[in-house]
Amino acid sequence: MVWKVLLIILIVVAAVLAILYFLGRRTQQKQEAVNEQIEAMKQTVSMLIIDKKKLPLKQSGLPQQVIDQTPWYAKRGKMPIVKAKVGPRIMNLVADQQVFDLLPVKSEVKVEISGIYITGIKSVRGGSIKAPEKQGFLAKLRNRVSANPNK
Repeated sequence: MVWKVLLIILIVVAAVLAILYFLGRRTQQKQEAVNEQIEAMKQTVSMLIIDKKKLPLKQSGLPQQVIDQTPWYAKRGKMPIVKAKVGPRIMNLVADQQVFDLLPVKSEVKVEISGIYITGIKSVRGGSIKAPEKQGFLAKLRNRVSANPNK
């Protein structure tokens, strides 16, 4: 009796793993197709970074069409949004997470964009690209406490 239960559990686990494997492969293929499109449309643009924040999609100031096309699971989280002056226009753009950390505020930067997506950073006028220092959990906690001693 115990062997039958263990065999059924093993079959169910194997079926779940097989489903997850095929779903993961399909998702990876879609991601590769999107990356190819991003690479094909990439342009180098000079822009002045006004502000950068992580905001929910509804508060980001992106066009309604972009918000409607976003999958439901991505609408809940916060996205790295960059407000920049590109030529005479002020635009809200979405940045890649690694690029978002490197972008300096209130300085002119040459970046690679694909539509409204900032994919890379080429150079910073008047300086170099500085990687942010990695902080551990305790260092971040100390900084928060020292910045807000009343809370």
